[in-house]
This record gives sequence, C-alpha cells and structure tokens, in this order.
Amino acid sequence: MNKSVNKVFLVGRLTRNPELRHTTTNKAVCAFGLATNRTRKTETGEKQEEADFHRIVAWDKLAEFCDTYLRKGRMVHVEGRLQNRTYTGQDGIEKYTTEIVAEEIMMLDKMPDEVKESLDAKNASNG
Repeated sequence: MNKSVNKVFLVGRLTRNPELRHTTTNKAVCAFGLATNRTRKTETGEKQEEADFHRIVAWDKLAEFCDTYLRKGRMVHVEGRLQNRTYTGQDGIEKYTTEIVAEEIMMLDKMPDEVKESLDAKNASNG
C-alpha cells in the first residue's frame, strides 16, 4: 500500500492571541495555541476533564486571516496536518517540536466586539 494520510481535525479554544510575523522572504506566518478538552474516567469511575495543548501554525493568507479575526478564547475548528521539526533554541540546544500546520480554520463562536471595532476602524480609514 503506497497511500498515506496525515490529517488532523481539532475543535478547541485559543490559549493566547495569534502572533503574526514574516519570514526573510516576506511570507506571513501566524502561530497560536489551541486547547482541546477530553473526558476520561478515573479508577473510581468518576469523569474527569483533561486538556491537551497544541501549537497551530498558519501560512500566507490564512496567517493574515488568523491575525485579523482570532483572539484568545475564541472557539475554532482547525483542519491541517502534523509536522515534526527541530530547531536550535536561544540556549543553543537543539529542540524538537510537533505542531499542526493549518489548512482550514472555521470560527465557531460570535466575533468579539474588539475584533468588530478593529475591523470597522480599518474599513473606515480605507473607505
């Protein structure tokens, strides 16, 4: 079998505001944290909720979308792929990370007032 699949679907809340930056070739990249909750039963049979935390990375137009519309606490659906990579930390030590490279993001809640106000002000200055 030659076919393989690397697909991730997550629904959760942003743990922090997105951070937009640009690469040396001026490509937009945006990163944010996402928390997903799951319920498990303890040894005594009680239900206990636990959170998993994920690093989400979006590129190009999707990165700009995230920077404009997403804020800490927003509920989103993320579709993407897992990516493992290594990098050298500020301490000079090589580190390993797993992140989700977003391909699609859907907002699942009402747009916060601060985002609406920011968009209205931006549109007023462009109009």
